[in-house]
Amino acid sequence: MNGNSPLGPNVDRVDKQIDQWWEQWRGRPAIDRLFYTASNLGDFSLIWYIVGGLRALPPGRRPKSAIRFSALMGIESLLVNQGIKRFFSRVRPAEATDNPTSHQLRQPVTSSFPSGHASAAFCASAFLARRSRLGPFWHVMAGAVACSRIHVRLHHASDVAAGAAIGLLLGKFAERFLPRD
Repeated sequence: MNGNSPLGPNVDRVDKQIDQWWEQWRGRPAIDRLFYTASNLGDFSLIWYIVGGLRALPPGRRPKSAIRFSALMGIESLLVNQGIKRFFSRVRPAEATDNPTSHQLRQPVTSSFPSGHASAAFCASAFLARRSRLGPFWHVMAGAVACSRIHVRLHHASDVAAGAAIGLLLGKFAERFLPRD
């Protein structure tokens, strides 16, 4: 694939248009801070493991749910990062070192397609939103983590869209088949 979208040249054009549109938001301190922080918190699903761990603490105290959630996130990561990504060799739009030095980013070693950050975020939000009045909040958080990868130029928009779709499907599958608290 060598940097081209596995979905074809039309998707490459859309990716380029979205990246050009997104350029207006880059370099703005508050927006950069939000998206670079979200991107870093999404590394290795850190934010989602923190959230899952907090579910085991009082006052909610749902340790079984926290364990199921952590297992789900581990399975999602294996499927996407060690499974699906190995079928593609899409080049990322930029290197982590191409970003401002004030924002330290980890350089991923896997294919750009699909976005593991987006997949994990939407898998987590789909699972966390079940029977929760915080559902919209989890989806907004997932969107911020997913879009952060476009902002920091470590994914194309189509990588993020594909990752989000995969994550949402995995999360909905888990929501349906894992026992509820």
